[in-house]
Amino acid sequence: MIRHLLVAAMPYLFAGTVQADESAFLGSLEGRWAGGGMVRVRIDRTPINVSCNLNSQATDVALSLKGTCRGLILISRSIGADLQFTGANYSGTYVGPSGRKSTLTGKRRGSAINLTIHWAREVNGDRRANLTLQRVGENGMKLVTVDVDPKTGNSVVTSEINLQKK
Repeated sequence: MIRHLLVAAMPYLFAGTVQADESAFLGSLEGRWAGGGMVRVRIDRTPINVSCNLNSQATDVALSLKGTCRGLILISRSIGADLQFTGANYSGTYVGPSGRKSTLTGKRRGSAINLTIHWAREVNGDRRANLTLQRVGENGMKLVTVDVDPKTGNSVVTSEINLQKK
């Protein structure tokens, strides 16, 4: 009898541990961030150097990133993402330079949340790309977007932003 109760309770015990781990991880991403990197507007275009400022807020089960990236001296675009953690999965929305909401789904592995972006409209020949949000050391965060070149089938980094906590 006791054995059956323990077996039945195991998923709930582990869920509490996972929840605590996510709370600490999400909390480590909270704050003001600044940095830069590159963005490709289209997969076949030359990258544009950008500088970015982001603010993030975290709860035990959610992360919200909002900010601005600037490139080519006068161009400034708002970006943002809202993520929810449920069970072992992340889901949410991303708003990029176009201003359209796209959906995000994925999981965390180590210090990175690996997400699939489902674009609101076709981008680079399809409606899908990958976004990795990675914690780097004590004060760093990296955002990398990878898409597939429809002509070659090769993966191409379409954005890479390296940020430091202010």
